Amino acid sequence: MMASKLISLGEAAKLIPDGAVVTVSSSSGVACPDATLRSIGDHFRRTGSPRDLTAIHPIAAGDMYGIDGVNHLAQQGLLKRVIVGSLPSGTSSMESPPIWRMIINDEIEAYNLPSGVLYHMHREAAAGRPGLLTRVGWDTVVDPIHRGAKMNERDCEDIVRRVEFDGEDWLYYKSIPIDVAIIRATTADERGNLSMEHEGSYLGAVDQALAAHNNGGIVIAQVKRMAQAGGLPAQSIRVPGTLVDYIVLDPDQLQASQTLYDPAISGEVAAPLSEFEPVEWGVGKVIARRAALTLLEGETVNLGFGISALVPYIFLEEGLHGAATWVIEQGAVGGLPLRDFAFGCASNPEAILPSPDQFTFFQGGGFDRSLLSFVEVNAAGSVNVSRLSAIPHITSGIGGFIDITTGARNIVFSGNFTAGGLQATVENGRLQIQREGRFKKFVPQIEAQTFSGAMALQRGQTVMYITERCVMELDENGLTITEIAPGARLQEDVLDQAAIALRVSPDLRQMPAAIFQPEPMLLQLAPKVNARQ
Repeated sequence: MMASKLISLGEAAKLIPDGAVVTVSSSSGVACPDATLRSIGDHFRRTGSPRDLTAIHPIAAGDMYGIDGVNHLAQQGLLKRVIVGSLPSGTSSMESPPIWRMIINDEIEAYNLPSGVLYHMHREAAAGRPGLLTRVGWDTVVDPIHRGAKMNERDCEDIVRRVEFDGEDWLYYKSIPIDVAIIRATTADERGNLSMEHEGSYLGAVDQALAAHNNGGIVIAQVKRMAQAGGLPAQSIRVPGTLVDYIVLDPDQLQASQTLYDPAISGEVAAPLSEFEPVEWGVGKVIARRAALTLLEGETVNLGFGISALVPYIFLEEGLHGAATWVIEQGAVGGLPLRDFAFGCASNPEAILPSPDQFTFFQGGGFDRSLLSFVEVNAAGSVNVSRLSAIPHITSGIGGFIDITTGARNIVFSGNFTAGGLQATVENGRLQIQREGRFKKFVPQIEAQTFSGAMALQRGQTVMYITERCVMELDENGLTITEIAPGARLQEDVLDQAAIALRVSPDLRQMPAAIFQPEPMLLQLAPKVNARQ
């Protein structure tokens, strides 16, 4: 008779050896095996074991408040090193989450790599290959000529190298052998076969399980329910039981942060579009509307967190839902990407890809356009989204940003022109700035180069920067203002509020008036002509 793979959470925590390399399949509040991570943290507090772990998180494990996920592991002695795509960011009004405090205080080694690169490093490790050759990250914060992916001064190892291969220059990311993979699913049968029928994202569970299994390690799967052996349809299995060593049960497992279960997120039903509220009127909606105007009908469009995530709701309000296909790094294709806590999931997705496959799509430039945010921009058009020492925990790190911008043909960065207390409204079709932000975002030197303007020009990418008061484009001379908001003063509100010199186009025009009126714009999209437009 087959031995049961089902064990308690406490027993699972005892299986983690000291010094292990542990990879966790999770995202920012999506598909987090939180009960298992909590159990490991509790076991360490009681026994002092496991110690000196290396924790790998391709996408952040834990919600934006930083009270769960990887923060269960953020204890002196438990963690030696973290290698992450991103981290729970916290909010500007709260104390830094525990994991950020450990990084800031140089208590652990910390590296920040592109999420897609991290997933693909697992594939290389699983296949016994030495590492990954790619141009993803060239001339960015992960490049050795910058920070080499290091997040603090504790780091002692160079994990990214510049190399020459076959007459060309590449970045080389060395494979990391995995000892333990902690993954998550909805249902496990008694043989360990895993289905994900209630999940909004499959993330990289298969690749991470393969990396541990093929290295002689163990795979622990957290699920919300059990089925008898053979009780799951073969076509529903996302991770075969041959890769799964142990199963732990958490019947209270959330679908996403603060989301118990919504069948529309897992694509089991289609929610009525009337359930979704329109975007609240304000400058954020103005920026999202201007970004929406850059799109063509039939495009496949990647979305980042922040203002960019509002654009699908602009399309919905304009009666254009379905005119573009939204794709996000956690794997959803189509549908209506969700915002806030559930970002990373979509309602009514047309398909859900494993994240490593979605990143292959992104890195190869298979999509038409990317809508992203920015924290800082310099005169060369380079962008920082990953590091801000003044309030470190409100930036979550690189995530998929570098994977996406390396292959994107058209990039739209959206955000406010200044930060830290900006108060602006739109009244009678005109922008009204009541109080300027304390921090300038267009600066001579950005703290971390997450996107290289110089590389964008070399690649022939088109790059636009949209704010509430102006639109800029990147060319060989740097940033050029091409549009200004009605009500905004060019000198006082734009040029004087940047810490760098901005060029002004001789054909400067007003931003479209319709985006500054609260009623629908009656948006009409030009058709996409070909796949490489």
